[in-house]
Amino acid sequence: NDYVKNIYNTTDKPFSSYPQKLIKYLTDNFKISKGSKVLEVGCGRGDFINEFINLEMEGHGIDASKASEKFFTKIQFSQVDLLKEKIPYEDNYFDVIFSKSLIEHFHYPEKIMNEAHRVLKPGGLIITLTPDWEFIYKSFYEDFTHRTPFTSTSLRDIHLITNFKNVKVLKFKQLPILWNKNKFY
Repeated sequence: NDYVKNIYNTTDKPFSSYPQKLIKYLTDNFKISKGSKVLEVGCGRGDFINEFINLEMEGHGIDASKASEKFFTKIQFSQVDLLKEKIPYEDNYFDVIFSKSLIEHFHYPEKIMNEAHRVLKPGGLIITLTPDWEFIYKSFYEDFTHRTPFTSTSLRDIHLITNFKNVKVLKFKQLPILWNKNKFY
């Protein structure tokens, strides 16, 4: 069944300004430049990759659901079953790979991370946002599709094991009101 259609439909999870705020925050803080080729792995409805496009980047999205095609036609979208298929791009293609709330849904997320490493250019940037299981263990399992919990250490380790270099794991509260108040970090 279609996770996005059933869980992230626009009735239960209406569109908001959050994707715009998050992507602006990330592009500013990581100095992601216009014209960058960005892939969102698990793009769902396309809210986040669309914001990269709005900031004049080349936006590609992959997901098992075709929902993004309905909402955002500028996304260069490919339907992919990450359990069975490779990411359909050549090696060293992307400047940035982004995922939000994706890798925790897989029993073997290292397969996805290996593919991300393959399609990321040397010196490229991967941004992997995942719930911090240590602090939200109860709500983590309220989503029955969550398979692999991550802590700061395990998130660092999966990146290192899949050959990423210069790995930095940061705790990040996904509340825009806190982003300009350094005392919280």
